[in-house]
Amino acid sequence: MHPLLAHPRQLAIYLALWVPLGLLLAGTFGLTQPGPWSESLAVALPLALVYGFHCLTAWYVVRAVPATGESLGRPLATGATAAAISALGWLAAGVGWSELLAVLPRFAGAATRFRGAAALFFACGTLLYALALLLHHLMMAFERSRESERRTLEAQVLAGEAELRALKAQLDPHFLFNSLNSVSALTGSDPAAARRMCLLLAGFFRKSLKLGRTREIPLGEELYLAETYLAIEEVRFGERLRVVTDIAEDTLALAVPPLVLQPLVENAVHHGVAHLLEGGEVRLAARRRGSRLELEVENRCDPDRPPSRGAGVGLANVRARLEAIFGREATVLATPSPDRYRVQLSLPARPAPTS
Repeated sequence: MHPLLAHPRQLAIYLALWVPLGLLLAGTFGLTQPGPWSESLAVALPLALVYGFHCLTAWYVVRAVPATGESLGRPLATGATAAAISALGWLAAGVGWSELLAVLPRFAGAATRFRGAAALFFACGTLLYALALLLHHLMMAFERSRESERRTLEAQVLAGEAELRALKAQLDPHFLFNSLNSVSALTGSDPAAARRMCLLLAGFFRKSLKLGRTREIPLGEELYLAETYLAIEEVRFGERLRVVTDIAEDTLALAVPPLVLQPLVENAVHHGVAHLLEGGEVRLAARRRGSRLELEVENRCDPDRPPSRGAGVGLANVRARLEAIFGREATVLATPSPDRYRVQLSLPARPAPTS
């Protein structure tokens, strides 16, 4: 519904603006088809107000065929057709209205004069509807600009939250204590593994700090962070955690928001594999389908596991960040089943900015 229709006061102001146009039209009508001014006013002013109301339909035309800048041919052709049809409809309404007025002795010449000015009314109708289309296109461009600004601000806020989340994850006592205990245990039995875990922890902390401050990064760097996290967990979980990757080579340089996979991987471990005595695998996949980048995180899970708090926070954060950055161009699909959980992301495939 047109926004003005929901605000009677603004609609009344809008129609009031058509009164001067109606007076101008009546004057032009009177000059081209001489006759009583009262008759000119009786014909032109109501028609102008009716046409002003009809011009609100330009809002629907503009939304059905927006001018995106990539191709103006279709919007121009649609606009010209809509303007011509509207003018013809207005002309038909004018014929009917003037004949109705001609029933009154005072306006007996209204129908004859209107037919004589048919070309004038058709031209004015086409021009006024074209102006209405142009005005609505400008309004739509303004709305898109404001929407883009809002998304940018939301993306900045969510990126900040992601960075804070990463910092929180780094300082998560469970993650830190378990990792340190694992390092301590491995120091005596497997010093090489202990050293490897220390290096992985240092790399994870350093990389997540750096990436959290960036708007977009190559998928390859995001995968490095996720795989590093999984490598640390592999040291803790041992053979219970198995990681399978299926990454297409042509996806590594594509842009993704930083830390978009890490929350999903974290969920896969803590709300999936961690509840399985025999362990399970976490599968990471990335592929490109035309202009789309598709990412997938899948894990086994225990159908009888107790409900855990915080499982949906990471997924909600990822969904909100993608929506803020890409709008409807990005989708997040979570598919739970009795023994598996899969999250699929689909976003525009575009090259990552060079640093």
